[in-house]
Amino acid sequence: MQVPVIQRVTTLDLTLQQRPWPFADQRRAEIDAHFAVQQRAKPSLWNGRVLLGRDLVFADDRLSANYFETDFASFLAWRDWGFPDPEIFNGFGMGALLASDGAFVLGEMGEHTANPGRIYFPSGTPDLDDIRGDTVDIAGSVLRELEEETGLSPADCRADTDWHCIYTGPALAMMRILRADAPGEELRARIEANLARQDDPELAAIHLVRSRADLTGAMPRFVTAFIETQLSA
Repeated sequence: MQVPVIQRVTTLDLTLQQRPWPFADQRRAEIDAHFAVQQRAKPSLWNGRVLLGRDLVFADDRLSANYFETDFASFLAWRDWGFPDPEIFNGFGMGALLASDGAFVLGEMGEHTANPGRIYFPSGTPDLDDIRGDTVDIAGSVLRELEEETGLSPADCRADTDWHCIYTGPALAMMRILRADAPGEELRARIEANLARQDDPELAAIHLVRSRADLTGAMPRFVTAFIETQLSA
């Protein structure tokens, strides 16, 4: 994985295309067998449809890319096998939840998920719910994931107008800061109360980051790279 490239933009121009993915077609049997193994270990895994990106371009204050539809099993195999198609990236939105006292609020993924133990902001690989005509709505995806994972609604925060895009090769995290009026501990308590009401919550714990000392190896590099730039601003 390459050193993170960070670009700040105001516009996301993400176009949906109908196109085949040779990797998924040519290795279909291997992919299906791999997913069957993963699903036996984690029965909650579901082979739904997701959107992956390619043709990334940064120009002035705009990010442009093309997206295509595939199944989660193919995405999972591509990820687990070391990203064998280098032209493809997982381009997703992240809501960088920022408390009124300056703490960033992150969630730790549960053991039953595809990323157990990883700590990051509310996010998710885009899916069919994020399609608007022939475009991909990352801004809507960010707010949807925020509510699904934490119980917080768009009314609970104010979204910045710009995006912090962190590109690592196989991953493109499009982060938008979501500013809450409540302090970190209050947000953590609200989210934990919401998780306690769920039978099978996606998150196992809530973490607050106030300084570099709070960063851990369980956080993906695109998350720590973003937070480091914010702490040094």
